[in-house]
Amino acid sequence: MHTQEQSAAALSYQSGFGNEFASEALPGALPEGQNSPQKVPYGLYAELLSGTAFTVPRSEARRTWMYRIRPSARHGQYQRLERQIAGRELGPVTPNRLRWDPLEMPPAGTDFIDGLVRIAANGEGEQPNGASIYRYAASASMERVFFDADGELLLVPESGRLRLVTELGVLEVEPLEIAVIPRGMKFRVELPEGNARGYVCENHGCALRLPDLGPIGSNGLANPRDFLAPVAHYEERDEPVRLVQKFLGELWATDLGHSPLDVVAWHGNNVPYKYDLRRFNTIGTVSYDHPDPSIFTVLTSPSAIHGMANIDFVIFPPRWMVAENTFRPPWFHRNLMNEFMGLIQGAYDAKAGGFVPGGASLHNCMSAHGPDHVSTEQAINAELKPHKIENTMAFMFETGQVLRPTRHALECPQLQQDYDACWAGLTKTFDQNGK
Repeated sequence: MHTQEQSAAALSYQSGFGNEFASEALPGALPEGQNSPQKVPYGLYAELLSGTAFTVPRSEARRTWMYRIRPSARHGQYQRLERQIAGRELGPVTPNRLRWDPLEMPPAGTDFIDGLVRIAANGEGEQPNGASIYRYAASASMERVFFDADGELLLVPESGRLRLVTELGVLEVEPLEIAVIPRGMKFRVELPEGNARGYVCENHGCALRLPDLGPIGSNGLANPRDFLAPVAHYEERDEPVRLVQKFLGELWATDLGHSPLDVVAWHGNNVPYKYDLRRFNTIGTVSYDHPDPSIFTVLTSPSAIHGMANIDFVIFPPRWMVAENTFRPPWFHRNLMNEFMGLIQGAYDAKAGGFVPGGASLHNCMSAHGPDHVSTEQAINAELKPHKIENTMAFMFETGQVLRPTRHALECPQLQQDYDACWAGLTKTFDQNGK
């Protein structure tokens, strides 16, 4: 058995978003000038992973050529696993605002797959749009390998580092960083710290990309060069490995006699990548009023409706607040869009309590929401001098389609039954003789 290993300290990355990358773990392993030559160097097999249809515009195309020890086609039949992901069944329709406490850490031996819980969804794997939203809590590194045939995965760690060993290389991801794994990409999740918890958005639609900047201009928000892709890293392990796939919401597995993470060289733009949220260049008002949350968009998946996202990934990072004569938290609002929020670190400036790291909330289309009564009173009476919101990182998965909670999410003990009470203190202050 030979395994090519790299220590975490020695990991290398390539920077840039959406670029054509190339990487080889052995010199000369990448074929010159041809994608699929008759004989590939080192006796490797050429294999194409397509993330888009062949005939999309070139600017939209996502694909990667892999040169691997064994082709992915070398496997036996998949068998449906007895243990499936919690939350597969959608719950009854509800227009109510919902909020959940963090997941508890699971029993020893729970890996990333078994620790997934689906919270809400507006699409499934057989549809070319929509998303499913999960939380995860894991206590053991994966010994098996996984790929998702239903969608692209956006991972948002809240507690505990992840070591993502993918077909194209290794990504080390910690809280305040994110990672994206393309649809169909095989990977294993290892837990360097023993426990981990966070959030996952499974994108069934167009691949995530950077938003257009419009009037902002050529700079700001997330910079392309801060997105990092791995370098080639392969495993040559001739021993039993279970390969699990998620297909139309179900988990299926086949047993291999080797590691499927055996890509020696590759080139393309359909790659896993990571991004440090602390590098986000925040844009904000320097005059008055609270701007729209769209200025905090890190990544977007467009829909068929121009200007309406299939999924936006939005963050609320540390930032200066300087707006004059302004109610500085997010205003009370009712949206066409649907908002799932999570908290990675600290507190969220629109909620004084009940929304903690690892927690989540769901406000669907036209659901009236905004700051709770404590945050409202503090904002109305605050001395409006410049101050910096620090030690915080909240995020939002925002989508144009209603997110329907799963039956598990509606019945789990983490659901806060008294969420509506956080607005109960907003009493009438109207005085027709006042100003």
